[in-house]
Amino acid sequence: MAARTGTAHVVTTKREYNGKVYQTHLLRRSYREDGKVKNETLGNLSHLPDSVIDLIRRSLQGETFVPAGEAFEVCSSRAHGHVQAVSLAMQRLGFASLLGTKPCAERDLVQAMVASRILCPATKLATTRLWHASTLAEDFGVQDATEDDLYAAMDWLLAGQDRIQKKLAARHLQEDSLVLYDLSSSYFEGSHCPLAKLGYSRDGKRGTLQVNYGLLTDDRGCPVAISVHEGNTSDSATFLPQVKRMREQFGVRRMVMVGDRGMISQKAIDEMSEDADLAWITALRSSSIRTLVEQKHLQLGLFDERNLLEISSPDFPGERLVACRNTELAKKRAHIRDDLLAATQRSLEKIQARVAGGKLVGQDKIGVAVGKVVNTYKVAKHFELFITDNSFTFARLGDSIAAEAALDGLYIIRTSVKCARMDAPTCVRTYKSLAQVERAFRSIKTVDLKVRPIHHHLEGRVRAHIFLCMLAYYVEWHMRQAWAPLMFADCDQESKLTRDPVAPAKRSQAAMEKVNSRILDDGTPVHSFQTLLREMETIVRNTCRTPKSASDAPTFQITTTQNEKQKHALELIAQIKM
Repeated sequence: MAARTGTAHVVTTKREYNGKVYQTHLLRRSYREDGKVKNETLGNLSHLPDSVIDLIRRSLQGETFVPAGEAFEVCSSRAHGHVQAVSLAMQRLGFASLLGTKPCAERDLVQAMVASRILCPATKLATTRLWHASTLAEDFGVQDATEDDLYAAMDWLLAGQDRIQKKLAARHLQEDSLVLYDLSSSYFEGSHCPLAKLGYSRDGKRGTLQVNYGLLTDDRGCPVAISVHEGNTSDSATFLPQVKRMREQFGVRRMVMVGDRGMISQKAIDEMSEDADLAWITALRSSSIRTLVEQKHLQLGLFDERNLLEISSPDFPGERLVACRNTELAKKRAHIRDDLLAATQRSLEKIQARVAGGKLVGQDKIGVAVGKVVNTYKVAKHFELFITDNSFTFARLGDSIAAEAALDGLYIIRTSVKCARMDAPTCVRTYKSLAQVERAFRSIKTVDLKVRPIHHHLEGRVRAHIFLCMLAYYVEWHMRQAWAPLMFADCDQESKLTRDPVAPAKRSQAAMEKVNSRILDDGTPVHSFQTLLREMETIVRNTCRTPKSASDAPTFQITTTQNEKQKHALELIAQIKM
């Protein structure tokens, strides 16, 4: 007869006799014979104490126990809590199914890269090193991933970008949605990518190659889609393709597109005006505002008793113009202009002294020196210059300065949205909600996710890298919403909808109390997103063994007990909804 093999286990049975319950604990082994499963009793454990029986049961199930009174040593410790928070947020958002319906190695790698971008943004090579310092690689099942594996996963992600963004649009955009759109840029390290072009640097890196990317969000600033463009692409050239994408790719027919004054061009307005299902909100440029004032369509005296009024002009047929004047902004701009004029005048006086002393001679040379000065602070239009071969004088143009000062703090919202749908104050609030997109760019570029500088050279990898950062911000955005009660964020959404849309934004009383005291109602410190992640990071997963064990002896894991703040933070993440 062949030896019987199989895993031993403890079986507990109960029977009732004469009103009493009797328990029997048997040690049994299951085995298969002639295609049938049979059981063999190895012994009766009923005479042992319950605690010993429980130990035998758990030991047979694979648990490892440390002898009582014997200490153990920690073989390794890895930060875990912040990984747990991000992983839980991704589970609540159905992030894996968003990337792909079928499990695969590429999907696991993309999830790990998204989590790593939130927790410790770095180059792809550095990422494969850094995520082993925490439980990230283990929890996402990517312990053996190499840099080349990450690049392959990025190629897989880029191939599915349209499908993923279509899912996001279905989640967050419906018919008659408000859609926010803005463009930003980042600089390159290197010069071989086809997207890298000399253009306007929003990072203040003049003379560097740029790549532009436009972000579409819902009215709350939750990201839905991102597009990548060559670095010399103008803002307005990217707008109409996004409208077309909303229609053809995302299936949204009726919408209100919101873009800043440099984004929605007159050409785009003319084209959208032919479609009754398309509405838009933007703002007028300063030159157009000046024309309205000069033509008396806007009388500045009307702002003596109000800060918002609706006007019309034959230059903008069928459109609504909502004029606003922010007195605090007017004071700030006046102060800045005075400083720029004073700085320019001081520099011009130095040139004047050089000319008078004979150290700078010649009309051309004097003109070049003066040009550099007046162009530095962009106030040349406010100075009258007189230059000869051996003299230089200048004077401020009071009328020009006064004309500009009259428009300080003045801006005009331009929209095709009808009054029945949106009143004037709501139009202003909606336009100002573009600050949500600007906040997303700050997070993606500098504060959290650090998309720049871009080191990739292949166009597809650059697109995948920027899309990866957008997906990371999608997860982070929901985490920020969930953690708002623990952070400096203003949670009073109701007051934001009712406060004066023109006056400088003010935090609610509850938010100001958090800012001033830096303490929550429970007495714990208020956090930023980053410091709360660092707080979660102190939850550590320790791998342990007994000190007398051999190096290959079984180990066991102990995770740090959560404090009340960490427990609350995870509870808030668990409440995230798609």
